[in-house]
Amino acid sequence: MDTTILGRTGLRVSRIAFGTWQLGGDWGRFDEAVAITAIRRAFDLGVNFFDTAQAYGFGASERLLGGALRGELNRNRDELVIATKGGLRMTDGGLVRDASPRWLREGVDASLRALDVDYIDLYQVHWPDPRVPAAETAGALAELVAAGKIRHVGVSNFDAAQLAEFAATLPVEALQPPYHLFRRDIEDEVLPYTREHNIGVLVYGPLAHGLLTGTMSENTRFAGDDWRATSPVFTGEGYRDNLAVVAALEKFAADRGLTVSQLAIAWTLAHPAVHVAIVGARRADHIQDSLAAADVSLSTGDLAEIDAIMAAATPAAGPSPESV
Repeated sequence: MDTTILGRTGLRVSRIAFGTWQLGGDWGRFDEAVAITAIRRAFDLGVNFFDTAQAYGFGASERLLGGALRGELNRNRDELVIATKGGLRMTDGGLVRDASPRWLREGVDASLRALDVDYIDLYQVHWPDPRVPAAETAGALAELVAAGKIRHVGVSNFDAAQLAEFAATLPVEALQPPYHLFRRDIEDEVLPYTREHNIGVLVYGPLAHGLLTGTMSENTRFAGDDWRATSPVFTGEGYRDNLAVVAALEKFAADRGLTVSQLAIAWTLAHPAVHVAIVGARRADHIQDSLAAADVSLSTGDLAEIDAIMAAATPAAGPSPESV
């Protein structure tokens, strides 16, 4: 597995990180034993970077990840990079953003307990919170770094202006934004900003939440507890148009001995500002296929042909805390 330095964090990480959103309950039911096998398989194949979040089942995903990697965490903690996120809180009315110092402190302690670790390598603010001044959020995280509970600080889903506001109090070391072939808005301002400030970028959703796996059709149905069941991304004319685009990408990939998933992941890694692609899986064979994308090099000509195929696409955004 190819590795890279994650921007100003200085952390050496695999170019593909194993993501665990799918293990928190928002994607429907799954077999925990099979999921643990997938995590173990990723590690055996060279993945040393694992990303989770407090809000992925409020401890469920973190506990599963910590349990799956318990032996390595006990024996060789410094060889693993564990990233998690905080700043979301569940209320009677649903999920809300809360990046207040008190909730972040509670969240870090809860994540440490769930993961059963002494420190978190990379702690990220899950979503910007317009009700809490960035200086308060950043100040609280600086205190948690000083206390040794977290090593590095990042943010997720922030735009360039929000990055700059946060950095006025505490340097942003990493950013986790959504990025895939159907969602490229970060190319305009965010990625130029991260390159200028040497911010490590780990993108999520490179497979467009399953759309770029090549396994979906107009007849695909999702379980009622899967957020995609009510998402406009997976219904209507735009969805049908995008399925046709995926079919064209699939042929392009097959001509090069690739799956469409491998092509999609390799495409994100081809951007010079992107360090890591986060890929989630519930089964070992799925993660094995995805990891091969780290070894794929796309030429300038390949990228131009992909752009031509994508000209027929409908942009597809993802969920927000308020929509899940």
